[in-house]
Amino acid sequence: MRLRRRPSKYGAVPTVLDGVRFDSKREAMRYAALQLLERARLITELERQPVFPLYAARASGGDVYPVGVYKADFRYRDVATGAVVVEDVKSPATQAAGVYRLKKRMVEAAYGIVITEVGG
Repeated sequence: MRLRRRPSKYGAVPTVLDGVRFDSKREAMRYAALQLLERARLITELERQPVFPLYAARASGGDVYPVGVYKADFRYRDVATGAVVVEDVKSPATQAAGVYRLKKRMVEAAYGIVITEVGG
């Protein structure tokens, strides 16, 4: 018996490209574009779904506790600038989602990076 999956909350359609499963067509297309940039040697170190652990400290100070993770879509190095770029492929609806925005701000503050939103 085969179970049917519920449709995505935001209408994303899972897509397989070169044997790799992506959460959306938009994410798969961005990966294909980044692969072309890597072949042209404009970017290096292309990585899918890098994980950033999230931590919180008690208001009274003291220990830091793991509270979750943020998984970006892509991370790579821009050859022209040497900068590491972290990208998340988002539709306007998911850009506005509260949990995503909170996690994005936490990662940017904790790791000193800027997450680039692509798509939409």
